[in-house]
Amino acid sequence: MINIVNLIEFVKPFYEKKDVMHDLSHIDRMINSAQRLLIHYPEITDHDLIRYGCYFHGFIYMEEQLIREYLRQQGLKEPYIEKIVKVSWESQKDEVPESIEGKLLHDAHMIEGGKTYLIVKSLCTGTARGQSLEQTLEYFETYVLGKGACYLAEAQPQYREMQQFASDFIRDLRAGLNGG
Repeated sequence: MINIVNLIEFVKPFYEKKDVMHDLSHIDRMINSAQRLLIHYPEITDHDLIRYGCYFHGFIYMEEQLIREYLRQQGLKEPYIEKIVKVSWESQKDEVPESIEGKLLHDAHMIEGGKTYLIVKSLCTGTARGQSLEQTLEYFETYVLGKGACYLAEAQPQYREMQQFASDFIRDLRAGLNGG
């Protein structure tokens, strides 16, 4: 059983300097998405694994060894630590998850925030990076629009809806910016 207070105390410093779309509220949104998906996957009974994967999602790529050390200090065994690390990596946007838990976390990440979220996240992140609106739109069109995939049947229509909304929004925004 996770000591959630201890876990949040451990992860909090890694999220404090991140922008508003990648701070601990991002993890809360992932957890909410994961819980909605879990309803469809009763075979996933290890909800601690899902929670660990969400919390480590935002910094596994920088601090895998530190995460492993933390998990050892919590008394977890190496095979379980390997599972946590694997699903944390599988939750990344550009990864192709193999495990069902990894697919669930990956897709929870992709659909977090609902239909309008791709636009909101991109605009907020672009602003936080000091990009102009044009730079943000170019980044969005190159790296977000029409990119990514979900692996679970329950997440796929949600992600398609997000992509369609984003495409329509960007088309309308560009038309408005160009005087059309």
